[in-house]
Amino acid sequence: MSPFPSSARTTERWRHLRLTRDGGVATVTFDRPEKLNALTFGAYADLRDLLAELSRERSVRALVLAGEGRGFCSGGDVDEIIGATLSMDTARLLDFNRMTGQVVRALRECPFPVVAAIHGVAAGAGAVLALAADFRVADPSARFAFLFTRVGLSGGDMGAAYLLPRVVGLGHATRLLMLGDAVRAPEAERIGLISELAEEGKADERAAELARRLADGPALALAQTKALLTAELDMPLAAAVELDANTQALLMHGEDYAEFHAAFTEKRPPTWQGR
Repeated sequence: MSPFPSSARTTERWRHLRLTRDGGVATVTFDRPEKLNALTFGAYADLRDLLAELSRERSVRALVLAGEGRGFCSGGDVDEIIGATLSMDTARLLDFNRMTGQVVRALRECPFPVVAAIHGVAAGAGAVLALAADFRVADPSARFAFLFTRVGLSGGDMGAAYLLPRVVGLGHATRLLMLGDAVRAPEAERIGLISELAEEGKADERAAELARRLADGPALALAQTKALLTAELDMPLAAAVELDANTQALLMHGEDYAEFHAAFTEKRPPTWQGR
């Protein structure tokens, strides 16, 4: 995303999400615990716009996605979204579905790593948002359910049919997207759906630790690695290695590359500048 801002001011307070900052780590918390953090139209729009703002400011080096209360996110609110969409015409429905896809694209394209801290339920759109993160740190209580076929819709919602086979393989993705069965943390770890299985009640803490480690690392190198992982998913090998070569040549002119050499020579830890 472009770092060049428009004349619009940075948003100080988000109505449908809770944003906190700790140095280079931002934490976005879904904050409707009485509804298991079910998403509304406003929550989708806020997350889309927040990710764009954070991407432009360049001060965030890692982002944590978390959920307040008993679960991560139970998906779209049955009354406020599913009920409301029944009266929408096709054009309005297309606008809504494009917006949810824009959120997933923003998670994949933002220039910093995203860590999802998952406890309890991550269902429907909540499961896809976790899937779109770069890392998924899960509590033993976590369970994932891609419920779209259970409500009479395609399992390929919000990019799930693109992302899930690339994370767990086509066989597991077919089962999860077609049947909509819940996958609990031990199986999710076995099939590669989660990055780390935390101790009971420690998912938020471990996600924060991982985000801090990433934020303290070489930000530009991590951003380029994320960009290459996304861009090369559908590239032939020849194009991928050429893109790798171009990227490395540019980074070899960077301050962090020179800083590593200086630190190695002086037998000290590198001080990464993200440049």
